[in-house]
Amino acid sequence: MSPARATPAPLGTAAALALGDDALVLSHRLGEWAGNAPVLEEDVALANMALDLLGQARTLLSLVGDEDELAYLREERAFRNVQLVEQPNGDFAHTIARQLYFSVYQQLLYGQLAAEDGPLAPLAAKAVKEVAYHRDHAEHWTLRLGDGTAESHERMQRALDALWRYTGELFEPVDGLPVDWTALHDGWLTAVTGVVEQATLTLPGGPQSGAWTAGAGRQGIHTEPFGRMLAEMQHLHRSHPGASW
Repeated sequence: MSPARATPAPLGTAAALALGDDALVLSHRLGEWAGNAPVLEEDVALANMALDLLGQARTLLSLVGDEDELAYLREERAFRNVQLVEQPNGDFAHTIARQLYFSVYQQLLYGQLAAEDGPLAPLAAKAVKEVAYHRDHAEHWTLRLGDGTAESHERMQRALDALWRYTGELFEPVDGLPVDWTALHDGWLTAVTGVVEQATLTLPGGPQSGAWTAGAGRQGIHTEPFGRMLAEMQHLHRSHPGASW
């Protein structure tokens, strides 16, 4: 039985799992670029971002239980990450669109949590500085690709369109997080719209879009690519249970 399901969730567990799983899964996705990024500098940049997120995940999951067991022994339905972060890397523009949507959200979220006198405040105060770089990186590349060649523009727009449906889940309230979700959404939409328009791109459906959005990751329902990613991520640990390195 998964540690996350063994006992009733104490106060704060839902929040720690949600944020920890977001960071863990996106860290793995960014790590998949190691040795495959379009230029060497990006190989290093994406790996560093992955390590930042992994550090956040370790801290958050350790608030719940054994971080290794939570990462490597839980079944798919026990993970509480949003579906956005589990989406495959695709081409470089797809990765950048995913990072733009998520890093703007994460910086604003941690900014609110750092200002609260709660158990997540110390982590948030440190993480918000790391995520500021992630956001800057994503914004830089969105501008560069959107206002670049005809092909880079088309790819960046296609990526923004494809991932838009997963953004709504970011703003569903999570138990234990003292967040103003309306302010978070409004700040996110304003920031993302500004970057996208500056990049000569269009936010899918426009700022007031009521278009259908997907997402039930917080309830443990995930998209097909997540199962394959999880099998890869957990393979070594499950193949050699109890091993030490």
